[in-house]
Formats: sequence, C-alpha cells, structure tokens
Amino acid sequence: MSEYNSPKSGIEGLLPHYDLLIVGAGLAGGVIAERAATLLGKTSLIIDKRDHIGGNVYDSIDEHGFRISKYGVHLFHTKSQRVWEYVNKFSEWMPYEHRVKGRVNGKIVPIPPTQDTVNALFDANVHSEEEMEAWLAARRVVNDNPKNGEEAALSKAGHELYEAIFKHYTKKQWDKFPEELDASVLLRIPVRTNTDDRYFTDEYQALPTHGYTRFIQNMYMREPLITVRTDVDYFEVKDALPSYGLLVFTGPIDAYYASKGLPKLEYRSLLFEKEFHEPDSGFYQEALQVNYPGPEVPYTRIVEYKHKPNQPAEVYGKKGTVVFKEYSVDHGDPYYPVPNPANQALYEKYRDMATNEPGVCFVGRLASYKYFNMDQAILTSLEMFDTLHAEGKL
Repeated sequence: MSEYNSPKSGIEGLLPHYDLLIVGAGLAGGVIAERAATLLGKTSLIIDKRDHIGGNVYDSIDEHGFRISKYGVHLFHTKSQRVWEYVNKFSEWMPYEHRVKGRVNGKIVPIPPTQDTVNALFDANVHSEEEMEAWLAARRVVNDNPKNGEEAALSKAGHELYEAIFKHYTKKQWDKFPEELDASVLLRIPVRTNTDDRYFTDEYQALPTHGYTRFIQNMYMREPLITVRTDVDYFEVKDALPSYGLLVFTGPIDAYYASKGLPKLEYRSLLFEKEFHEPDSGFYQEALQVNYPGPEVPYTRIVEYKHKPNQPAEVYGKKGTVVFKEYSVDHGDPYYPVPNPANQALYEKYRDMATNEPGVCFVGRLASYKYFNMDQAILTSLEMFDTLHAEGKL
C-alpha cells in the first residue's frame, strides 16, 4: 500500500471549493469519498469532530502493546461478494471466525445457544438437530403475532432460555425488559439446533491484518483528491467552511434538524472499563468475548483483545493482558437506536424532511437511525454512491 498523510485538525488552509463535503470520517462517508475520487475524479473534504479518523472502527496500540478498539470490539463478516472485494482493495485480511461464550450460572456456554448450551445448563441430553428442535418445540410459546419482545423471545426460545440468556441481558443492554421493547428486537435472537458455535455464519469472516485504522487510512488518506480534517464540529463551523457541491451527512439525523424543535431520538451508548491483568496462563478468560447475561453483574460482556490473531506478534509472549468490561448506558456517543414505536414514528418525520432536503445526502447508521454491521455500512454507501451517480448528483 502507498503512503498516506496524517489528518490535520481545524479548518485552516483549505481549498475554496470541494465537490463533496462529508460530515463524519467513518466507513459511511469514507466509502463515498473514495468512490467519488477513484471513479469520478471528484474532490472531497471529510470533517469529523473527533480527534481521529475511522469513526467507531478506530483502533490503536495501547501502552501495553495491544491493538485495542476504542469503541468496542469490531468483527468483520459479510455475505456480500461486492463488499468483500471492496475491502480487499485496502487491506490484507486474515481469516477469523468469532465465537462468543456466556458465563451463565457459573458455567461457560456457547452464545448463541446451541445443543451444547442447553445440555450444559438444563441437562437436556440432546444430541441431534431433531432432538434439539423437539426440545425447543416443547418449550416455545406458540404466538404468531407477538406484541412485545418478551412474547417474541418466548415464541423463539421458550421460558428456560429466555430467563437464562435473554431476559436480563436485554434489560442491561436497553435498560428495558423485553416486554417493554418492540417484538422485532427479540425476534432476531438466534437459537441454533446444531452444534455450530460460530457467532456469525457469513461466508466471509476476517480481520484486517494491520487493524481497522490502517484499513481506513488505505481507503482515503493516501488519495490526493480527499482532504481530511479532525477536531471539526460541523455545526460550529458550517458557515466558515468552503463551498461544496454535495453535502454527505453521516451524523445523527436529529442533530441535523435540531433547530426544528422536534424531540431527540433515543439512543443507547457504551461505557468501557479497562483493566490490566497478569494471569499465569497469559489470558484472563476463555475467549475474546464472554457475555454475562445474568443480573448478578452490571456489565454486559468482557472483551480480551489478546485473543485476536491480528495483534502485534510480540504480545502473545507477554504474561500481561488487557480486558474491557462493557456497560450499556443512556449517555455518551450514540451507538444503538432504541427500537420502539415512538422512536420509529419520530424518525419517520425526520426521514421525510431529509428526503426533501436539497443538496444533502444522509447515509450511515446515525443518519438512518438503524444499527448497521460494518458490511452493511459499506454496502449502503456503495449503493448510495451508485444512486447519486445515476441521478446526476455526482
């Protein structure tokens, strides 16, 4: 990969005009900037109020030598051939299939639940997919039209798994019990009838060999048609910015329309508590990610980055390790839209305004009020670029 420039902070020394002004230096805006430069020769100015590039996928080497993610563990996986071919333009990737464990009633079990999970927790004695399906069928609460998350979960998993795995984890994640959430939230819960303990089943699962920040740098920091500035809050400096042809906004859609007087959309955020340990085994826990579904501890999971195979080689010989305890909170950077009818109705009002906003393109998870995996963020932006180009807006 060729060299790239480090981003500058502030807005001094910019050109008088750019083809695109992109608010947000993460995946959503970065893809559009890269495609516009590579395919159309268009200039972009990317600004971000944070002091780094990459949005929530940003990672770095900490004081102990570990590559850590500032905003929580990120695992790339996709079924999309287009996305897989695209990301390989900017990084080498190493195969990695994520496996999550849960500490439930003092036992370590696979998450999502599998045959091994119910055997360990409930002495289910199931040993085939047919036996697992029968075990679940005997416990599921038949409901073709669940009204809330609890009814949805019971229809998918039955009471035992609901109480052990889903009920209290949902409360910790959303600060609402499942019965207070839309049914769609819990209808997505996976329960496996086989022994496949992979968290994802997508065809392509991998980690960028040199981390996500390097991947982002290779995407747009080496492109002379793209200028990147950090520590720039769009709303504080928008009247002092250069002129542009198209605004690509990847921030929260309600922030863009704050002056309209509508209520704010509801988000959940994350808080991370970092600890350094020196266990004799070299590792703190059994896997990269161990979830804590029960109410006995306030955190939702513990992540130990030393388990990741794309760490600098020298860290694996160290006795020390770093872990992050993760808490779901209602303040801080917006991570997860809270799915309930009131928020959806409010978002639709914002979406209607955005559809009629001239010269502005809204893209990404915050602008769409929808949680995206990384591949979904990339594919959405690739398709948005296609649409903008086809409509003559680029």
